[in-house]
Amino acid sequence: MPYDFDLFVIGGGSGGVRLARISAGHGARVAVAEERFWGGTCVNVGCVPKKIMVNAAEYGQWAEDAAAFGWKLKNHGHDWAKLAAARDAEVARLSGIYGKLLTGAGVTSFDARATFLDAHTLDVGGSRVTAERIVVATGGRISKLEIPGAEFGLVSDDLFTLKAMPRRVAVIGGGYIGLEFAGLLRGLGAEVDVFYRGELPLRGFDGDLRTAVVEAMKAQGIGMNSGVMPTRITRMQDHLMVSLTSNFMREVDAVFFCTGRVPNTAGLGLEQVGVTLGKNGAIAVDDDHATNIPHIFAIGDVTDRLNLTPMATAVGHALADTLYGNNPRRASYENVPTAVFTSPPIGTVGLSEEEAALRGPVDIYLTRFTPMRHTLSKREGRRSMMKLVVDQKTQRILGAHMLGEDAAEIMQGIGIAVVMGATKQDFDRTIGIHPTAAEEFVTLRTRTRVAGMQEAAE
Repeated sequence: MPYDFDLFVIGGGSGGVRLARISAGHGARVAVAEERFWGGTCVNVGCVPKKIMVNAAEYGQWAEDAAAFGWKLKNHGHDWAKLAAARDAEVARLSGIYGKLLTGAGVTSFDARATFLDAHTLDVGGSRVTAERIVVATGGRISKLEIPGAEFGLVSDDLFTLKAMPRRVAVIGGGYIGLEFAGLLRGLGAEVDVFYRGELPLRGFDGDLRTAVVEAMKAQGIGMNSGVMPTRITRMQDHLMVSLTSNFMREVDAVFFCTGRVPNTAGLGLEQVGVTLGKNGAIAVDDDHATNIPHIFAIGDVTDRLNLTPMATAVGHALADTLYGNNPRRASYENVPTAVFTSPPIGTVGLSEEEAALRGPVDIYLTRFTPMRHTLSKREGRRSMMKLVVDQKTQRILGAHMLGEDAAEIMQGIGIAVVMGATKQDFDRTIGIHPTAAEEFVTLRTRTRVAGMQEAAE
């Protein structure tokens, strides 16, 4: 039986669009369905609009710091509506580009929800469509805490529809989204408290980074409340009252739940076609991103492996080349550089000290310093931290971590070196660019400590 399409992609986010576009370029007949917005979370309610708001907060700090450099500036306050209009226009522009890319590649687009009827047949907005291969790229959805009054709390998407900035904010969750939101809202003038379960935020990141980011956020006046979570949210006349596990209460104007995301697989009909689902509804896939049904694949956040937009895009491209480009390949999940746009930002690639130590002895090189700009500005909480985790036996750089201004930009270049297998000696013989913060990565000569000796012995 001939199929309507060679490939049908459910989900028009970054990963799905890249997969569809490259597959069509290889000659496949391709369709994509997207029920919400083209470009997915990242373009519409994630990385892009968030980074614009982070930039906005930075301008306020720079304006304050300018006096130390001889500038006489007067701050007339921040115009939330003007920022929102500029941000939304850029998001609309980028979202539109995704649709144009698909049209230009000859991909058929459906502005509709797609669900499985059988292993090769989909219901797409009420129509039956068949495909030889189907890829699920539906991303993740936000999860809230199940506590009384949770309906009064906002989620990350809601930041981008607020008409005005809330004056007092409680951020629930110590992941990267929570910390980014706390930083940008504080930078725009809000009073912010962050509440999280663990002793430190950013679970899974390097321990020194986690400690340093708490210090930086506290120095900006952000309340960092470890081991404390909300038990109830109550709406009062013109504010919210948050009851806490510490037996205290906090009066705020807005509560943001930044308590994680789960794979967006509910209601797709995956169970009835026999696709295996794992924890939290994640689609189980092999190294080629195939499910247990050989012609059904899944990529991106819906697999809950490494939930980063560039990772989904890389996997989508590799899968297109494998299926239709006569070039079987895989995108590597190792040494993926990433950033957290706190203030100052974090950049990281490779293994944390804690992860590396489990594999054997590692040399740790660590430095903390005040960047030149802030030796003049005297701004609190702007100390940079840079760290290299080095395999003691091979001297390969296993991990590089930074908290400090331009960390994300610096880490992209460091990431290339780490992916290539650079050694500490490669770093040492590289001449630094002076005066920069980045040069510290190639001038770390004194080992701070050794880790992993005990783990190796055991």
